[in-house]
Amino acid sequence: MGGGDFHDLSRLLSPRSVAILGASERPRSVGSDTLLNLAEHSDFDGQIFPVNPGRERVHGLRAYPAMSTLPGTVDVAVLCLPADAVIPALRECAAAGTGFAVVFTSGLGETGAKGRAIEAEMATIARESGMRIYGPNSPGFSNINRRLGLTFSPVFKDDRLGGGIGLVTQGGGLGRAFIQASERGIGTGLWCSTGNEADLTMADFVHHMLGDPDIRVIALLVEGIRDGPRFLRTARAAARAGKPMVAMKVGKSDYGIAATRSHTAALAGSAAVTSALFRQHGIVEVDDLDELIDTAALFERAGIARRKGICVYSFSGGTAALAADMVGSAGLTLSELAPDTRAGLRALAPSYAAIENPVDLTTQIFTQDTLNRDCLTLVARDPATDVVLLPIPADYGSITNRSADDMIALGAEDGALLVPVWMSGHRAAGYAALNTAGLAPFRSLGKAVNALRRLIWRGDWSLSPAQPPSMSELPSGELDEAGAKAALAGLGLKVPEGRVVTTAGKAEEAAREIGFPVVLKALVPGLLHKTEAGAVAVGLTDGDALAVAWDKMAASLAARGHQLDRALVERMEQGQGIEVMIGLHRDPVFGPVVSFGLGGVMVEALADVTHRAAPFGRSEAMAMIDEIRGRALLDPLRGRPGADLCALAGLLVTISTLGSHSDIEEVDLNPVHAGSKGATLLDALILRARSNIQGKANQ
Repeated sequence: MGGGDFHDLSRLLSPRSVAILGASERPRSVGSDTLLNLAEHSDFDGQIFPVNPGRERVHGLRAYPAMSTLPGTVDVAVLCLPADAVIPALRECAAAGTGFAVVFTSGLGETGAKGRAIEAEMATIARESGMRIYGPNSPGFSNINRRLGLTFSPVFKDDRLGGGIGLVTQGGGLGRAFIQASERGIGTGLWCSTGNEADLTMADFVHHMLGDPDIRVIALLVEGIRDGPRFLRTARAAARAGKPMVAMKVGKSDYGIAATRSHTAALAGSAAVTSALFRQHGIVEVDDLDELIDTAALFERAGIARRKGICVYSFSGGTAALAADMVGSAGLTLSELAPDTRAGLRALAPSYAAIENPVDLTTQIFTQDTLNRDCLTLVARDPATDVVLLPIPADYGSITNRSADDMIALGAEDGALLVPVWMSGHRAAGYAALNTAGLAPFRSLGKAVNALRRLIWRGDWSLSPAQPPSMSELPSGELDEAGAKAALAGLGLKVPEGRVVTTAGKAEEAAREIGFPVVLKALVPGLLHKTEAGAVAVGLTDGDALAVAWDKMAASLAARGHQLDRALVERMEQGQGIEVMIGLHRDPVFGPVVSFGLGGVMVEALADVTHRAAPFGRSEAMAMIDEIRGRALLDPLRGRPGADLCALAGLLVTISTLGSHSDIEEVDLNPVHAGSKGATLLDALILRARSNIQGKANQ
């Protein structure tokens, strides 16, 4: 699927001709395993050209001394070469008109500056020649639906089960673990492991999968994202295409970030920002590999559909109660079974069975062969039930096998989504039958409920309008707090009435015009943290208090090498409300990002902050407000009016448009007084790129 700045990868992932540089017959070598995987273990009827200047034939195929000696151009050249041979080989491939180069070589960007320089040269070759480069430090790819492996993996021959899952990873080991979920009947159609991404990135392969009709869900193992805005454009495209994306981000803690940098040299980015932007773009984030496999498999079966009602169905009362408890704790909803469903269950089940939700048929199903299927059929067709959660606490031989057969038979019919959970450590015939039938059971209730929570969240999520609000304009040049507030007021935002003054006497005149109480703030170039420097005085109720505050402020600044030449006198906000913070910064991965949370010192004490990529519209702004843990504080509380949420949302949207100004490094509004009749900017900081450097030097 081509388009925009995304290259068509069809020639890479379904080539007709492949050259293998470094092809070898040495057992267990990369050059040998790669050739054998293509020639013997793939269904590949194209041309294979081993390139090895020291051999006339490799594994029975004619070998060539160099790319320039091949009888024609090739779609893909695979480099099984040491690091010092990579750049010359890539130049040779580009000169020969090669479409794509796959570089297995490790020991480059993940090792330090010298390796990063080699990767930068690789990117230059790709840019100048038009030959795209996959890797380095990559194990290649497995197009299992096409039975094609351009990989040195010695176990590729076992990758037999394709399917609707597209997998994109940056490392090989975790991706291989995902692929081996085929033992549970979970098939992967296409696996691309991008390595250090000197040229092609995860986004390129996700974009390709959007146009692959065989791929229904895309799973990601993310260590770092090279081009955040481009990645997010791909995520929006996936949402428009109706293909869910499920991602596991490696590198959330300091330990994990250090490990990813040494592994693939990836820029891990802020975990909090990455998670928030995943949510913004409909990417379902999971926490470990089992969850990634299980959740991707569930989406492959279920697709994207709005689901709400869950029925817990079991033959064990304790298991049913445990499952219902987990459903409730996850914030999910048990369905209220329709009267006809309950009547049907009552007619079939023993009098002591539970026929409300959860449904517990008791061990009566051990003696009545058709009881389970008849009752499960009623539940699966219940109009209020979208999902039937089927926990199986233990293996009971033929009885459990029969229950599995009942699920398989019903799973092929229209009705609720069946989600079996095999809780026993005994993997018996029933377990194997469910796997073979494509109903791979979860291995724990917790993981099943987590996956359902994510499935239901994605079904409720919708893509915000793609058209961003128009860009807000700001005056050029440096802006102190007074200038920043004047500029933001010009955008329609609410700021306290204030005056810029140069002496204590002028300050008192301004205060009497505005009306006490007032706030006094020093305007000192480069001084970012005013409170710590004694450059803010609040609650000044008369001229005497203002004069004392001026003198004290001047002395405090003088001790730090500053002069009190200019100050801002403002009316003090006295209405009821709560303090929040709104900020915009340039994330090193994703570009302009807006943050929102509780303000003042609370933002540092509680870290209750959420984020969005900018710009965005009002619906996304309201979602940000609803996302913070302290959301209830913005509602009416014990006589205090609630915050004006519409004003807050409008403020967030306006600030998000400022990210379009490439010279704006940071906007910090903290605190913002969120009252019942608007949101007032009590403090405002706008840093241009140059002033940001100066400001850090003066901290």
